[in-house]
Amino acid sequence: MRVLITGITGFVGSHLVEYILANHPQTEISGIKRWRSPKDNIRHLLDKVTLFDCDLRDLGSLIRVFGEVKPDVIFHLAAQSFVSTSYVAPVDTLDCNIIGTANLLEAVRILKLDPVIHICSSSEVYGQVGKEDVPIRETCPLRPVSPYAVSKVGEDMLGYMYWSAYKLRTIRTRMFTHSGPRRGEVFVDSFFAQQLARIERGMQPPAVRVGNLDSVRTFADVRDTVRAYWLLAQKCPPGEVYNIGGDTTMTIREMLDLLLAMTTFKGKIEIKVDPALIRPADVTLQIPCSDKFKAATGWKPVIPYRQTLQDMLDYWREHFARHAPR
Repeated sequence: MRVLITGITGFVGSHLVEYILANHPQTEISGIKRWRSPKDNIRHLLDKVTLFDCDLRDLGSLIRVFGEVKPDVIFHLAAQSFVSTSYVAPVDTLDCNIIGTANLLEAVRILKLDPVIHICSSSEVYGQVGKEDVPIRETCPLRPVSPYAVSKVGEDMLGYMYWSAYKLRTIRTRMFTHSGPRRGEVFVDSFFAQQLARIERGMQPPAVRVGNLDSVRTFADVRDTVRAYWLLAQKCPPGEVYNIGGDTTMTIREMLDLLLAMTTFKGKIEIKVDPALIRPADVTLQIPCSDKFKAATGWKPVIPYRQTLQDMLDYWREHFARHAPR
């Protein structure tokens, strides 16, 4: 089987490579990256994958790569995925995520390839739901409240349209919050873990900057996430959309308390609300119903969220230890 991963150098992409190599070693893995993409997340995997310089905004480069690889499965993970950044650069976010996805699907159509195509949408498409909508099902109305969420609605609908119009075998996922080692520092639990690791090393004063701590999230581990994505490509019919999420629900404040209990710092750590971290419109209630996906695949999360947090904190500790002045 030939697998191609967009966003292979990213957080989820790197974990997906590790999962495939460990569990399906006969798979040929290729990935596309921009020429300037850092390879830190996959440096230990470079001799096991084939990388191509490519840009989702350049249809010609996609046609070139897809024509050479002829993938059986495409995991489309690449995106401008930072909600806060999307408010600063909305047009760039829409261009990268919507036009980039359209180019990907057009390249497959033009080349007359027939891969399974995983379109990675997001739970952010549901926006701010009411208590009557919880747990959130795939039939919940889409009410995006950030440029990122709008871009993911666009990706989602493009996936559906290309299945309906051209029978490209797209399958869409709306993944809820997922975390783990190598998670970007702009995401809330990784942002807190990074700050605690810096405090432990004396790199910043004993104060954690926070935004809205009252939002409710359901958390999953990225290693459970990539196992779900693999099962999706093997077992789910094209044209469908699936919510996928963990089974640990708590407020951001409760998550921070778990991390604080794991720190080795012995003094008092102050919690400081930073107005810059408050979004113009926030999504404060995200609890998924993953029954449809579980019924189709038999998947369930197995990694406890406390382990996710511990591994993430240890990742940042090791990161700062490696980059400490000598």
